[in-house]
Amino acid sequence: MSGRTAASPSASALRAAAARERERQPPFWFASRLVLVLSGQRPVHSLLGHIRSSAYEELSGLASHAPLRPRGTDRTSPAVLDARGTRPSDGVIEAFARIVTGNRQRAMAFRLELCPDRRWRCAAVELDGQSPSNRP
Repeated sequence: MSGRTAASPSASALRAAAARERERQPPFWFASRLVLVLSGQRPVHSLLGHIRSSAYEELSGLASHAPLRPRGTDRTSPAVLDARGTRPSDGVIEAFARIVTGNRQRAMAFRLELCPDRRWRCAAVELDGQSPSNRP
């Protein structure tokens, strides 16, 4: 018989609950959706209700090259390793995400703004420190 009581959750249940909580946080939620778009798994317009028009243009420019699409023999889908943010002022999150694509890690930065309808919207996106407007 196990030494665990019925009232104490298992370690796997605690890990699953922590993962669900992490996925609900705005930086992680947005990073996951941005990765799906930048890897070509979802269309840019899937984020229409969650992104401001200027950021939509930036994301469209980035997505046109599918920079996170698996290349070569490694067909592993990209994944968000970590996503966090700081709040420089009320209603703003300056966020970053570490993304793994195959055996390479990439960096993504984005800005979230809390809109009057109390929903977070992405206001800017950069991948590997460059937005489409300053790429060579």
